[in-house]
Amino acid sequence: MTSFGTHGRARRLAALAAVEEAAHPSTTTPAQVEVQARLQVLIESRAIWSAIVGALIGLGAGLVVFPGQRPPLAGEGSIQFYASIVGGVTAGLAFLLGYSLNARMANIWLGQRPRLRQLVDTIALLVVHSSIAVMVALGLFRVFQEAFIGLRVDHLAGSVLLAIVGGVAAYFSFNSGARINAFTLSTILAIFMGSGVLVSMIFAENPFWWHVMFSELGTGQAGLTSFWTFNTTLIVSGIIITTLTAFITRDLEIWAENARSTVKQRLAERAEKHRRDSGKLPLGTRISNAVRGHWRTPRIMVVRVAMIGMGLSLAGVGLIPISLHHDGHVLVTALFGLFFLFLLLGIPYWLPGFPSTFYLLSYLAAFGLVFAFALWMPVGYYNLTSLELIAAAILFSWLIVFIRNIAAVVERVRQIHAHQSTGKRRMSR
Repeated sequence: MTSFGTHGRARRLAALAAVEEAAHPSTTTPAQVEVQARLQVLIESRAIWSAIVGALIGLGAGLVVFPGQRPPLAGEGSIQFYASIVGGVTAGLAFLLGYSLNARMANIWLGQRPRLRQLVDTIALLVVHSSIAVMVALGLFRVFQEAFIGLRVDHLAGSVLLAIVGGVAAYFSFNSGARINAFTLSTILAIFMGSGVLVSMIFAENPFWWHVMFSELGTGQAGLTSFWTFNTTLIVSGIIITTLTAFITRDLEIWAENARSTVKQRLAERAEKHRRDSGKLPLGTRISNAVRGHWRTPRIMVVRVAMIGMGLSLAGVGLIPISLHHDGHVLVTALFGLFFLFLLLGIPYWLPGFPSTFYLLSYLAAFGLVFAFALWMPVGYYNLTSLELIAAAILFSWLIVFIRNIAAVVERVRQIHAHQSTGKRRMSR
């Protein structure tokens, strides 16, 4: 699934992007703008080729499996079944091609990490994109079958429907892989987790699982499909959170580098202002500068460790079902909550210089988690399932706002640097 005759152009753009990225990591130069514009055109071209090949795969599959049949939209031997397979395969292949292009051109640092980390992240993202395509196909054809009760189509119409699924899945998956960033990754994570848990609910053999907790879906009593879907969703989601952490911390480092230099410059100016005629700096000024420097220095590594801890804890929840080891399951679940609270409560100290409204939101999120826990125990207003739903809503809401704030402060840094570069060029003339 790729456009033909563009490999040389792709390599040239990759080389240009690498040179510009290395020379100007925190600014957007005219050359970078030009390269990125050309890259977007190339991505769209290859996404269209991916859609065409994906559609041909779906059409071919339909012509092989449907001759002489009038398949229903959903059910056994239906379009739903084969569409989920076609969608999963084409989405996975297209994502791999798009992600490969991304790692070679847009986010070159992705290909510079340890090989094992690259492999784990790629497999996890592949599973996410294929799974979303599978679950969307299953859900859509189930809905259409309910809307058109008793409808059956001939083999040509069935093949065309598979072609549409293959083309759409390939197009969007290629674009997702080629343009993946922190914001899109967080959105994909939310969709994947929501879809996975929903499928687990639907296939749960115990209709009253919600009387206990979500972890009940990951036990053998919920049925084999629910068991594997729920636990796999948690494991893969935990890995995706660690991948998301790499995107977040990389953007934060761009902002932090500028923040550290700004703080250093301001403290130097303040020291010079209070310096005595003898050249000595008063003790009070030295202590004050040391305190200010400490509190205003970003601590990106702490944020990274906390988020990786959240990801590993979430994966642990899936790896240790409550039916396998109750205490171990409860421990990793509690660790996930503690890492999240640690991040929320310490955010003004970890990331000084962020908008004050974001600090307020973080404290409100922490209060919401504690209050929701109190309503569960000791108040007993609702059961553990309700608490888990509220906690998930708070987590993803805060995460999306966090990523948008990171994008805003990084863009501000780039605009400042671009303005400074423009001013220097004008002065040199």
